[in-house]
Amino acid sequence: MKRRELLKAGAAIGCMGVLPLSVVRSFAASPQSAGSSSETPVKVPANGSIPVAFLLSKGAVVIDFTGPWEVFQDVMIGGMMENPFRLYTVAETHEPIRASAGLKILPDYTFANAPAPKVIVIPAQSDPTEATKQWIRKSAKTADVTMSVCTGAFVLAQTGLLSGKVATTHHGSYKELALDFPDIKVKRGARFVEQGNIATAGGLSSGIDLALRVVERYCGHEVAQSTAYQMEYQGQGWLNPDSNEAYAKPPVSTDAHPLCPVCDMDVNKATAPTSVYQGKTYYFCMASHKKKFDADPERVLSLG
Repeated sequence: MKRRELLKAGAAIGCMGVLPLSVVRSFAASPQSAGSSSETPVKVPANGSIPVAFLLSKGAVVIDFTGPWEVFQDVMIGGMMENPFRLYTVAETHEPIRASAGLKILPDYTFANAPAPKVIVIPAQSDPTEATKQWIRKSAKTADVTMSVCTGAFVLAQTGLLSGKVATTHHGSYKELALDFPDIKVKRGARFVEQGNIATAGGLSSGIDLALRVVERYCGHEVAQSTAYQMEYQGQGWLNPDSNEAYAKPPVSTDAHPLCPVCDMDVNKATAPTSVYQGKTYYFCMASHKKKFDADPERVLSLG
C-alpha cells in the first residue's frame, strides 16, 4: 500500500483514528499555538479544495517550498477521502526552473493561466521581476494567506505588502531586510510572524512550522497535530512562533573570530574586504555587504 493510500485509509475512520490513544491524549493536552487567538481562523470550503500556489523562479531553495508542500499534501480530515489542499507551482513562464543544487522543475502554470490561490508560498529565490511582483499583489488580494519562507521575505517586501508590518526572515538576513526596507520591523528569534493574511517564516525548516500553522488555521489544532504526527515531525516551532531563541540575540564578533557586520557570517581576515570606521576595522563576507556598510555604518551597527 502506498503512503498516500495508507493515510486515506486512516482518514476514513476519523482524523485521529490512526493515532495511538496515548498520543491522542497528549495532543489534547498540548497548548494551542501562540498565534491562535490573535489571527482569524480560515475555513475549508464546503465544496472544492483550497488552491495553494508555490511561486518559483531561478534558484528557489528546495526545502523552502518542498517543506510546506509536504505539510499540505499530508493533511487528511476525518470523513474526507481527498486532500483539502490542491497544490501547484507557478512561474512567469513554462520554461524549466533550476532550483537550488540544480533541481529541475517544470512549472504547472504561468501567471497568465494559474488558478486564483487561497494560499501563496514564496520561497527564497531570485529577485522578482515586475511581472512577478504584480502577480503577487493581485493574487494576495483574494488569498487567505500569503506566506514567505526564509529570504522569500525580500521578494514579498518588494511588492510593498510588508510595508509597516512586522516580519522575519533567515537569521543571516535580519540586518539586510531592515536596511533594505526600513519601514518593516524585523523580528529576531521568530519561527514565523503572522500579520493578518500576510505571514513570514524564518530560515529553511521554519517554513514547515508556518505551513502547519496555516493548516491549523484552516482545519483546527487536532488536524495540524495529526499531520505533524504522520510526517514524523517532532518540531514544536509551529506551537510557539517565538521559539527561535538561538537567533534572538546577534552573535558577537571578536578580533580572533570576526563576523561580517551585515550578515554575521564568519569571514577570513586574510581575504575579506575591509572598511575602517571610527578607528576599527570591519571585515565582510562579500563586496556587496561592504558597500551596504559603507553607505551607512551607524545604521548597520545599530542593528546589533
